[in-house]
Amino acid sequence: MALTAEAVVAQNALPDDPTPIPLRTTPLDQWHRRHGARMVPFAGYAMPVQYDLTGDLAARCRGGVLAEHLHTRSQAGLFDVSHMGQAFLTGPEVGTALETLVPGDIAGLKPGRQRYTLLTNEAGGIIDDLMVARLDENRLFLVVNASRKDVDFTHLAANLPEAAMLTPLEDRALLALQGPAAAPVMARLCPEAVAFPFMGFGQVTVNGIDCLVSRSGYTGEDGFEISVPASQAEALADHLITHPEVVPIGLGARDSLRLEAGLCLYGNDIDELTSPVEAGLTWVIGKRRKMNWDFPGGLVMRDQIDNGVPRRRVGIRPDGRAPARAQTMIVADDGTEAGIITSGGFGPSVNGPIAMGYVRRDLAADGTRLNLIVRGKTIPATVVPLPFTPHHYIR
Repeated sequence: MALTAEAVVAQNALPDDPTPIPLRTTPLDQWHRRHGARMVPFAGYAMPVQYDLTGDLAARCRGGVLAEHLHTRSQAGLFDVSHMGQAFLTGPEVGTALETLVPGDIAGLKPGRQRYTLLTNEAGGIIDDLMVARLDENRLFLVVNASRKDVDFTHLAANLPEAAMLTPLEDRALLALQGPAAAPVMARLCPEAVAFPFMGFGQVTVNGIDCLVSRSGYTGEDGFEISVPASQAEALADHLITHPEVVPIGLGARDSLRLEAGLCLYGNDIDELTSPVEAGLTWVIGKRRKMNWDFPGGLVMRDQIDNGVPRRRVGIRPDGRAPARAQTMIVADDGTEAGIITSGGFGPSVNGPIAMGYVRRDLAADGTRLNLIVRGKTIPATVVPLPFTPHHYIR
């Protein structure tokens, strides 16, 4: 669902224990508060959902989810994503070792390149989606979802071959600089990174700080993700917002940006009960991997590709202006159950409500008319292609 300040607030106590669970903080926690962030619990962390900006920053962007979203689409937004899990995976033939747990071609990943892939289970479900970058022949750099990093790191440590060593990186922050002005800003700080293609990766110096940088992100825009030592994260963030194109952006706009870009959110659009075939993510299965299907759930996925699946993830445009949130029921014109919305909200760039969800296979074609049950009312909607806004990645 779209992350409004209210929607993002997760339950922060155990079901049978009213004692609040202490929230973890990122290295930029106090930096956010100094810049007027509205902090909320998210994935076990205190995170900024939006900012009440002042001074020069307020002159660039008046603040709030809508303005932050549009600023990222037109200029450059700075996101703190330090809650994500970062790790090194090292060892001989480390790419081949990781391939025992993912469907991607990791052995063929060249130094200086990054790839999106999935951890899958034997039933073909998705344990998590993650980024994998190759530093050199024996070292990979992983970025996993905050809500799944404990699960992921336990799974990796328990199931990788003995020669592969997983080292979680607890002393690093992760910043994302996103938007059409991200490259001009980065050119002033690290020309080497601007030479990266989309999904390029390298160990470089950014404004005098040794960092790991990829040309990637979660907004559909061109941009960079910067892994920086935690002790130097504030200094880098402070410098980035001195550039007139850049303002800090919260989780609310991060969610609406990724939804417009048609990108999945783990726990909403994909989970351990969802296969890559249903989710429209079969492109992550490497061509070579389809020769043997020798990864968890591989034979299940091959059968689904050959024989079809009962449901598909699709884009949906509700009629009118009312958004349809996650868990909204979808029904067909004949009144039969059709599926469910998994992510939904208002798309500022398209100036209207947008959603993603799973519908029956016979209703998944573009142009199919559906009905959404929103607060007891029926709202007509249409299946549409994803993404809702064009991607602007540098190829």
